[in-house]
Parts: sequence; structure tokens; C-alpha cells
Amino acid sequence: MKAHGRYLKGLEPGKDNKKEQSIMYRIGVDIGGTNIALGILDEGWELLAQKSVPFQRGGEIVAAIIAQQIRAMLAETGIAESMLECIGIAVPGSITPDGQLVLDAYNLGFHNEPLKERIQAHFPGIPVALGNDADAAVLAELHKGALQGCKTAALYTLGTGIGGGFILNGKMFRGGRGNGIEPGHGVLVDGGEACTCGVKGCIEAYCSATALIREARKAMAVRPDSLLYKKTQGDPVAMTAKVAIDCAKAGDPTAMAVFQAYVGHLGSAIASIMNLLDMEVVAIGGGVSGAGEFLFEPLRRDVDTKCFFQNHGDVVPAQMGNAAGMVGAAMFYQNQQ
Repeated sequence: MKAHGRYLKGLEPGKDNKKEQSIMYRIGVDIGGTNIALGILDEGWELLAQKSVPFQRGGEIVAAIIAQQIRAMLAETGIAESMLECIGIAVPGSITPDGQLVLDAYNLGFHNEPLKERIQAHFPGIPVALGNDADAAVLAELHKGALQGCKTAALYTLGTGIGGGFILNGKMFRGGRGNGIEPGHGVLVDGGEACTCGVKGCIEAYCSATALIREARKAMAVRPDSLLYKKTQGDPVAMTAKVAIDCAKAGDPTAMAVFQAYVGHLGSAIASIMNLLDMEVVAIGGGVSGAGEFLFEPLRRDVDTKCFFQNHGDVVPAQMGNAAGMVGAAMFYQNQQ
């Protein structure tokens, strides 16, 4: 198994950092369907070292990989295991309200998986906390990113699906019954496009990267003269969100119409949550947010026309990027106290 790692902030392989560091450290682990990302953070939530290893299926296998890689990072940075305050694990799936089991994480093949118990067995003296990867991203943005200082805010991540979460009264909101929240599954269009959850018209069915790709494919099928068609040679499989956005940036009328409709739906979703909860900030992350101001400038205009309040909150890019899962996972334990 090949691991890729980086060492930051003066923590160097082979250096005896125990002599120079008296602080406690936290471990953040972000488990994805392709890779497991691990990081060491200090008390200021600064990422000091990180590495990534391939994901392998099986709860016991994953726990063993995580334990092995944590100890490898500690050895390489000269940090003693006794200096770890906690270990946080983020997974792309649902977690029981007590934080003990991964109920379902389909991309990982986890169902009623006692992942916390498995990892705790490798580190019996160190608290282990388990949570959802979207919750991890929200915590990272709240404490280190675009939502710092907010009492009421939201994060939406626009990828294959829609992830994210809410901050209420300065804390991450996990729902009234502890089930968490699903910001992508509010109904935006009654009886609309089918969502992967089985309901028609969800926000995710209109505002995810997958939705943008679907609409671009439809558009190029009826407009073979479009740049969308030329860029993909008419192959639906070759269509991506980036291709759709790049064609719109290039001024292709077909792509521009698709993108404008996408922005309109996203603006409706954001304005709705601003009208409901008077959010100070709504941060947007995920692959589609990489479009930058080409997305944010018309999105802000659209939200402005749909918000009830004239002094409504801001729509901004998320800041934590790929580190959000690791950083937020490291925050799980303290957030649960």
C-alpha cells in the first residue's frame, strides 16, 4: 500500500518533536470511497501533517489501515501517542444518534458498521469520535473557514449529490431527533426530476453537478450545432460539469441557457433557507463552486431577487477545500462534549 504524505509547520520526519512540543494533538480521518485521508492537527486546528492511502473494503480492514497510518505519521513526526487528545473519523454516510455505528455508507459498503468500536480497540486510551463527512466540512468552515464568527449559517457542497449542513446559535445543528439534516432533499420542484432518494423534485435533482450534467446532455442532444456537442463529439459519457461550465464561459448559447437555469434553481434553494432561518452566510463548496465568480456573481443576483429581507446574508465560496473532512473530523470529539 502506497501512502502519500506531507509534513508542515516544522514537523519533520525523524525529528524529535516531543522535545519541542508540549501541546496536545488531534487526528482527523476522512474516509472516502477511493482514498482515506489522515491528518495531525494542533490545538489551533492547524494541519501539521497529512497523508492519503487507498481505501479497502471491510470495517476491520479499514480500522487496521487507519491505526497503522496514524502510528506511521506519529513515528515520522516524532509525536508520542500519549500526546493525542482525540481521533475523529468522518464517513460519507448516516451515523446513529449516539455516534457508535455507521448505519449506511453505500460507497464504502458499510451497513450497521461498528467502526468507532473497531478503531477504539486500536487506541483504548484515546477518545474516538465518529461523524458524517458533511458535518465535518461544516465544522471546518465554522472554525477555520468561511463561516467563522457566524451564529447562523449554512454550507452547501455541490458534487455528485448535495451535502452540507447548518449552524444554529453558533453550533452545528444535528436535527431535532439527532438524525442530522439533508439540505439536498428539500423539494424544490413538485413532481420534478427523480432524485436518487426516490422522491421527485429534490434540490439535489436540480442543483448537484449530476443535475448540471443531465441538463447539458439533454441540451446537446437537440442542438448538435452547440459547443457542448462539439466538445464531447456528441458522446453523453464525455459530458462533465466542467465541460458544461467551460462551454457556458465560452459564450455557447445552449450551454449558457443550461447554466442560467442551474443558477436559478440553486438561487431558489439558497433564498429559501435564507428566508426561513435568516442565515448570515451561505457558503458554497464542491466541484461546481470551482467555477468561481462565473457562478457566484449571477447566483448572488438571483438570490437577491428572491430573498424576503433586503439585508439578507452573503453567498460566499467555501474556503477549506479538500482539507475540510480531515480538519472537521478532528473537531468531532470537542463538538460532542
